Amino acid sequence: METLASGVSSPAPAALPDTEIVRRVRAGDSALFEILMRRHNQRVYRVVRAVVKDEAEVEDVMQQAYINVFTHLHQFEERSQFSTWLIRIALHEAFGRRRKMRQSESMAGIQLDFDENREEFMETLTSPQADPERQAYAQELHRVLEAAVDTLPETYRTVFMMRDIEGLTTSETGEGLGLGEEAVKTRLHRARAMIRRAVTARIGQVATGAFQFHAPRCDRVVAAVLARVAQCRLRLPDTLTQP
Repeated sequence: METLASGVSSPAPAALPDTEIVRRVRAGDSALFEILMRRHNQRVYRVVRAVVKDEAEVEDVMQQAYINVFTHLHQFEERSQFSTWLIRIALHEAFGRRRKMRQSESMAGIQLDFDENREEFMETLTSPQADPERQAYAQELHRVLEAAVDTLPETYRTVFMMRDIEGLTTSETGEGLGLGEEAVKTRLHRARAMIRRAVTARIGQVATGAFQFHAPRCDRVVAAVLARVAQCRLRLPDTLTQP
């Protein structure tokens, strides 16, 4: 808490609403911009990550978006929430980055024919060693799928296991179970529908915990932006004091 000259305590900066922090930053207290970044980093990350899948690019986009916000704070008119204004700027930067990436790929002549080069393409996707976080996600997905399969009635579970997990053909599955191919297809279709419902229900329970922007990454983005903010302040001394 801050103490005013009258002796009345005022809220600590971290407890202030976005609009008040913005006013203080515009008045010259640029250090408070860190509060805005840390307050909204998770949401900005998820929005940018939905557009740009490359994690390194995501952090670059986030940093540039925050710099754009900082240097244009005088344009925030408070008619909408600050978070809404921030997200619009982040999305604009993300879409722009994605366009540049696609143009760069086109100029480099990168073209993948998925059907003709499937094996080579899949190898390039799976060859890099997954980081521990992604390995944990994969393990959790396996557990969710296995649990969903276990809930299936046996007649559907056996077909699903043989066709989708073991990779047997429809005819091979039918021969093994003494079923016609149409019966195998019908049971597989129903099994997949049950699996989707079970997995969807489970995902709905854990979805809010996905794509976390953990503390080390948050610290890295904040530090990089603050360093650039200091430079912006030197170059643009009047930017934050405009009405």
